[in-house]
Amino acid sequence: MRGSRRALAAAFALLLWAGAAGAQALKPVTVAKGLQHPWSLAFLPDGRMLVTERPGRLRVVSAQGALSRPLQGVPAVDHRGQGGLLDVAVDPQFKDNGWIYLSYAEAGDGGNATAVARAKLQGERLTDLAVIFRQTPRYDGGNHFGSRLVFARDGRLFITLGDRFSLRDQAQALDNHLGKIVRIEPDGKVPADNPLARRAGAKPEIWSYGHRNVQGAVLHPTTGELWTHEHGPQGGDEVNIAEAGKNYGWPVITYGREYGTGFKIGEGDAKPGMEQPLIHWTPSIAPSGMAFVTSDRYPGWQGSLFVGALRNQALLRLELDGRKVVRQERLLQTLNERIRDVRQGPDGWLYVLTDSEDGKVLRLQR
Repeated sequence: MRGSRRALAAAFALLLWAGAAGAQALKPVTVAKGLQHPWSLAFLPDGRMLVTERPGRLRVVSAQGALSRPLQGVPAVDHRGQGGLLDVAVDPQFKDNGWIYLSYAEAGDGGNATAVARAKLQGERLTDLAVIFRQTPRYDGGNHFGSRLVFARDGRLFITLGDRFSLRDQAQALDNHLGKIVRIEPDGKVPADNPLARRAGAKPEIWSYGHRNVQGAVLHPTTGELWTHEHGPQGGDEVNIAEAGKNYGWPVITYGREYGTGFKIGEGDAKPGMEQPLIHWTPSIAPSGMAFVTSDRYPGWQGSLFVGALRNQALLRLELDGRKVVRQERLLQTLNERIRDVRQGPDGWLYVLTDSEDGKVLRLQR
């Protein structure tokens, strides 16, 4: 079985390069620019966008691309390394309640950790700010904050959380939030039907565990399942479907290797009771952001999963047959930009964020 998985991975790699030559031409249209390391974007019901900048700014981008001034009332962030102001999500009932949600690196006693706050958007100001979740324990470092926010169809909120790099073994322990995906109510309460809510010694917020650093998460448009991707160490980047109570293996199993030495990590790449990824990449693509295309803007691509790549400075299209990846294409290779986030807009076009000192919002037209 293990040999067949390796052969399949090699076949995927070939498909990736073969698909690149036949990729449909995309025309990146600059919607907005002048953003400092933008991390996430989310669409408001009226078509405007909210865009986070990692140093701690939140801006509104009009449909015509005009940038607002930085919004007032944003929580203080610990901007170092990979930390800062990270994801933004709009409440499914925004028209009625006005709530938006922010994830960010928050400093405090013992270091920093991922926090999630919600606030009401009032013009160019946030009001009624309240922290609804804090990752524990804190750690004094600048890596692996995870931080993607996704609302499920039932209105619960998924939060992806990194292992903080140096505390990777804690991803297997259930008494902390390191290397976990958690599920909470929009006000921060714990759903009674969470998979570990009644397990002694376990954090009741935990939805799944054994993750490294999940920086892509999206609901499947048909099934409503939570699809995620995470960074591996020197290879072993993964796409998974995060299911209730399941263990995704890190750092006991991984297709990645130790930085520098290339030595094996843990016990290999498979173990009973631990989930296998749908696909993995070695060498690493450094994935960030992901979106399904459901519109008819891109003929032949409906149902495909799109994954941003930081290291490869590209956008990957994964063609799916159910849960199976049957083909890959590498897009935007001449853009020479790190892709940080990918979203489908209400107009059906794909939008991406480029991660740089002069970051952009790009609309991908044909």
